[in-house]
Amino acid sequence: MSKQLRIQIFQDGQIQAEVLGVKGKKCTDYISLLEELLEAEIIESEYTSEYYQTEEVHIDEMQSNPITVNTKGVR
Repeated sequence: MSKQLRIQIFQDGQIQAEVLGVKGKKCTDYISLLEELLEAEIIESEYTSEYYQTEEVHIDEMQSNPITVNTKGVR
């Protein structure tokens, strides 16, 4: 799932926002962004199930071959 912010604005001015597709504590990084964008202050929040999940990061290992360089120009 791609990362999304779902924002609902109700007729009484109440705003409800939800961070989707962000696993772990990184979802809380969006709280200050939402406050700034909406010019609002968070008065109540709750964690989704994604908050308690961990995000897997895959790192591909590359094998390197040593290169010998002759800096004197001798072959």
